[in-house]
Amino acid sequence: MNNNKPLFIASFMTLIAAGVGFAIRGGILADWGAQYGFTKFDLGTITGGGLVGFGIVILLASLITDNVGYKPILLLAFILHVLSALITFAATPIFHAMGKDATYWCLYIGMFMFAVANGLCEAVINPLVATLYPKKKTHYLNILHAGWPGGLIVGGIVAAVYVKLKGSVPGLRWEYPMAVFLIPTLIYGFIVIKQKFPLSEAKSAGVSFGQMLMTFASPLLLFLLLLQACVGYVELGTDSWIASITESILKKQGEGQGLYLFIYASLIMFILRFFAGPIVEKINPLGLLCMSACFGALGLYMIGSSTQAAMVWLAVTVYGLGKTFLWPTMLGVVGERFPKGGAITMGAMGGIGMLSAGLLGGPGIGYNQDYYATQKLEQLSPEAYERYSAEDKNGFLFFPAIKGLNGSKVSILNNDGKDLEAKVEQLKKEKKTDDYISSLNQWWQGAEQFAAEDKEPVDQAGIFGGRMALKCTALVPLFMAFGYFILVLYFRSKGGYQVEVLHGEEPVGEHYTGGVEGPIE
Repeated sequence: MNNNKPLFIASFMTLIAAGVGFAIRGGILADWGAQYGFTKFDLGTITGGGLVGFGIVILLASLITDNVGYKPILLLAFILHVLSALITFAATPIFHAMGKDATYWCLYIGMFMFAVANGLCEAVINPLVATLYPKKKTHYLNILHAGWPGGLIVGGIVAAVYVKLKGSVPGLRWEYPMAVFLIPTLIYGFIVIKQKFPLSEAKSAGVSFGQMLMTFASPLLLFLLLLQACVGYVELGTDSWIASITESILKKQGEGQGLYLFIYASLIMFILRFFAGPIVEKINPLGLLCMSACFGALGLYMIGSSTQAAMVWLAVTVYGLGKTFLWPTMLGVVGERFPKGGAITMGAMGGIGMLSAGLLGGPGIGYNQDYYATQKLEQLSPEAYERYSAEDKNGFLFFPAIKGLNGSKVSILNNDGKDLEAKVEQLKKEKKTDDYISSLNQWWQGAEQFAAEDKEPVDQAGIFGGRMALKCTALVPLFMAFGYFILVLYFRSKGGYQVEVLHGEEPVGEHYTGGVEGPIE
């Protein structure tokens, strides 16, 4: 028997681990903002930093994957996944010992290291699966990437349970749900240590490093890289915030609605990615991508415009349908059209997508929330804005620097200062001091008398900021749809979309499949 199945399971588990960590992080962003006093921009930069690390490592690791081999890189990823957990869990002790700035860097480094591990995995698993299943690359890459929404579902459920229980279970902290991603990490680590890996498709065919690099001279590949940057922005950048934004929109429906919607959208992705093969047989991959981008743009605009719970759920359905096939189908197109590029071209696609999400998507959507929320609050109540704005200004690219809303202060307002009072009392019992808590307590003494009149405009401003951020983001998949439509017309003029074959026949031999005669599909 061949070992395609355990290698595919290990690859699948790396995405489960990444998805679990990503989803849980999205569910605990509010805790980080409340506990450490971060603005939306701060939180977006922390999450974005993780995606930046992801992207850089994919690009670098893909340059050596074909020569170093799959196994050593996955073993390194396993070690870094474990270390990232230890560093992230150190945030609270560092906050008490060194303050907010040190905590920011602790979380940033922890997320960056987690992303480095994810990037190493991504650099391996895409060319590995293309090697294991050379005749059905798009189909199996979509199944592989069902692991990502699968992880999002597991992580979202864990985060939802945490949100429900944290107020009633003493001592339940964000570190507990965050540790869940270590379970799939241990599973894939065990398989990687045990199994033998094949050579890459490009290396087994004798393609040189220079020939791989020459694929980047293709205008088509460069255009696909531009579109992949948009995919990263609209999928991962939005996923960093979608639970938080929909939670604020549906706040009156009860706590946890944002996470339920996030799980629901992830479930749509998880199920549909198993059926990419039959869909691609009906319409070519570029047609599927064009339709997906249209649904994505419509879904994001609908979420930003909806006021009723039923319409928000419908809008998230449309958005989920839109983003399902984008990432893995883009990888499939590159694998089918540029097989000589090996791990380098696939790594470039993953790296560009992640860099875009980290440098542009996470911070950009966070900035848009701050920008429109502050505009709204200044309009509704300039006095409330002065009371709840952050001390420092943050800018984004060429957009003006603004003072966003302080997450800790907004959280204190939302729970009528009860959490702050509990923290102050706890410090008194322990005979300890905390400068940040003391400064918040002093601020609340002056702000409490205005709380009743401040709560409504602050709440409205936050919801408005989230809505407008999603509406702005909808422009990105709209541009993507236009780009994919151009490619559909281009290939039609060339006689239709065709898969480029690296070998004259299906590759066989134990050098290609890790000790078996040929891949079994």
